[in-house]
Amino acid sequence: MALLRVRVIPKASKQQIIREGDRVKIKLVSPPQDGRANKELKQLLSKRLKIPKSNIKIVSGEHFREKNISIHGLSLEEILERLG
Repeated sequence: MALLRVRVIPKASKQQIIREGDRVKIKLVSPPQDGRANKELKQLLSKRLKIPKSNIKIVSGEHFREKNISIHGLSLEEILERLG
């Protein structure tokens, strides 16, 4: 299990993942309403990391832009490598 620190930017014009050292900034198209941005975040990470959504859990920051995400099945190094 690895813990990924993420800063989410909702309502962006397009999806984008920007690596900033051990942190990642993720731009999402969805607004931060009714959990839509969190759902899009999990879908995007699942697709890019090639793991099931069930392996991704928001540990803290569910209602904030700064989030800690638990990812099972990959190390932090593997995650950062796959995200680019």
